[in-house]
Amino acid sequence: MRRQHSVAGGDGLRLNVMEWGRADGRPILFVHGWSQTHLCWMKQVESALAEEFRLVAFDLRGHGLSEAPAGQKHYTGSAAWADDVKAVIEALALRDVVLVGWSYAGLVITDYLRAYGDAGIGAVNFVGAAVRIGEQAMGPLIGPGFTDVFAHAAGHDLEAAIDAMRVFIERCFAVKLSRRDYERVLCWNMTVRPDVRAALGAREVDNCDVLGELTCPVLVSHGRRDVTVLPAMAELILEHCPQAAPSWYDDVAHGPFMEDPLRFNAELGEFARRARG
Repeated sequence: MRRQHSVAGGDGLRLNVMEWGRADGRPILFVHGWSQTHLCWMKQVESALAEEFRLVAFDLRGHGLSEAPAGQKHYTGSAAWADDVKAVIEALALRDVVLVGWSYAGLVITDYLRAYGDAGIGAVNFVGAAVRIGEQAMGPLIGPGFTDVFAHAAGHDLEAAIDAMRVFIERCFAVKLSRRDYERVLCWNMTVRPDVRAALGAREVDNCDVLGELTCPVLVSHGRRDVTVLPAMAELILEHCPQAAPSWYDDVAHGPFMEDPLRFNAELGEFARRARG
């Protein structure tokens, strides 16, 4: 059964939070990436994972059904992102939660870990995740799947933005999506305003130092064919986080949880069972 919550995040900004699964199960909090929504996790929340775990996903500020104020200041500060995650964890009493972060969510989760530590966290799963962004990361760590389309995706020419997001989606996945899945992905990407996309892309953040301070289990899931967040980013996480375990997907690009959901869900379930707490 799906449940919907409204949570006051950082600066009181309203966040849309969705919940599935067992109310008494180990909580797993899914955090989506740039220009996405909670809907990207449907192959997880509607899977057998819901029979065992409490599954929670929220729309980032500026995305989906969450509040989307105008102004870059609402999106460029690490404190706001950290406070959003904290607010969801506290409002839903997610004790010893497993954090699962895709793509840009690697930054959001490490923003939280920098501010609040991992004492109440059961485990962290970085999925095609970024922990460093900015001019120096573009090219070596963030690949053409993002850099080639960002300017148009963040611009105010709607036709160019749609075309850019079509290219972005096509490069995200090495495994061809069904027509239904592709159309849904394109639709939810286009619900995010260009100015919000631009603000997220304007951040200059390096959270690598946070990784070395983690004491909880860490799993790094990454597609070897990822041209959006390059495999070099996963290697960077592994380098800075000694206890992190890699899970490489040879024939997958940027979305392991959508491209190979059976394997991803099985690995996530096993990882969550071994989480601390």
